[in-house]
Amino acid sequence: MIKKSGLGRGLEALIPGGEEETAGNVVFISIDRISPNPRQPRTSFDQDEINELAASIETYGIIQPLIVSQSIQEGEYQLIAGQRRWIAARQAGLNTVPAIIRPASDQERLEIALIENVQRADLNPLEAAEAYRQLADDFSLSHEEIAARVGKNRATITNTLRLLKLPDDVKQSLAQNEISEGHARVLLSLATHQAQSAVLKTILSQNLSVRQTEELVRKLTGEKPKNKFTHIPEPEISDIEKRLRAHLGTKVNLHKRGKGGVISIHFYSDEELNALLGLILPE
Repeated sequence: MIKKSGLGRGLEALIPGGEEETAGNVVFISIDRISPNPRQPRTSFDQDEINELAASIETYGIIQPLIVSQSIQEGEYQLIAGQRRWIAARQAGLNTVPAIIRPASDQERLEIALIENVQRADLNPLEAAEAYRQLADDFSLSHEEIAARVGKNRATITNTLRLLKLPDDVKQSLAQNEISEGHARVLLSLATHQAQSAVLKTILSQNLSVRQTEELVRKLTGEKPKNKFTHIPEPEISDIEKRLRAHLGTKVNLHKRGKGGVISIHFYSDEELNALLGLILPE
């Protein structure tokens, strides 16, 4: 079992030893003896990126070794990290690839692959959500424990997992970048899949921004519309809102009134409220 304390620091905490220390342990393995990581959270790879990487590998070789673990079958290996390099190496026609062999449990394979992709911003929101779900359901980790492992706050984990509750057509549009994660989170405030799918069609047909989608959802849910003469926030206020949203992982609005004002923090479930309280209130 991996110790929780080091996981939030990244791959170095999961794979002991830096590049210099492990250089002597690099071995060349037949590429056909390596199978993909079954827990790889990334489900699609950009072919143009693969082509560029394959061209680079043909010229310079693989600079960063793959990380693999020994399979149950002797002489066979399973990828832990480096699947994009493995795919590109096959395309480049390499017979062997440099690799570092590490023992790893099923949970560790998922965690390492997840952290590698999160650090490189390679995962789309649904891929990240599915990986978090596996950690929660298959390995009984709490949202707080998952946050510690991937170096994010608990509210971000909770909000990302909520994306899995969307209907299939909305998830497909999100995966294909037809809508943003911001659009998807707004749709989650609608009570039914039918309503979410209906608003999705409007977003796509009218090319609505996230803010326009929020206004539409407010009308549909009977919320009082914003005053159209609302003062545009000063740059400093927008910056504060952006920083608060990044820290809390949810929508935050700052309204100045004279010398004072109001900060509005949005949440969409009891679990999200508890996550936010954990971030705001001292232990």
